Amino acid sequence: MMDLSPAAALWLLPVALPISVFCAWNDMRAMKIPNIAVGAMVLGFAVAGILAFGFPQYLWQWTHLAVVLAIGFVLNIAGVLGAGDAKFAAAAAPFVAIGDLSVVAWLFVACTITGFITHRIAKHSPLRRLVPQWESWDAGRRFPMGLPLGMTLVFYLLLAATQS
Repeated sequence: MMDLSPAAALWLLPVALPISVFCAWNDMRAMKIPNIAVGAMVLGFAVAGILAFGFPQYLWQWTHLAVVLAIGFVLNIAGVLGAGDAKFAAAAAPFVAIGDLSVVAWLFVACTITGFITHRIAKHSPLRRLVPQWESWDAGRRFPMGLPLGMTLVFYLLLAATQS
């Protein structure tokens, strides 16, 4: 049983889904997650989060943003991930119930592996001709983490929304 209720997930999913898809697409296209998308995610949580969590819990959810942003800042300085990835993860963090952190961690691992393999297969297949201008095709060892980050948030919310 997940801590995020199905009702809360259904409030949050319409905000997270289109922004996550946009971030994943843009990261594959340009190897960047735009600040406007990160701001939209934060603004979306500001509106939907109060409806999803109720006032006292809503305030606590905001602390997730600060903690993940601080961790992301350190990881960015260490060269582990890009600044856009850190900002996107921080903007997505309030959507996650703290009790579901292990679920999200496993989802992130699965989405990262799946996203990486799928991206590399597409890179060397005829699918590449559909979007030949994507920078991620020729980014060397760099990988567009917006793809697994967005997938993780969306699948987490879908999983929570469909739990019985």
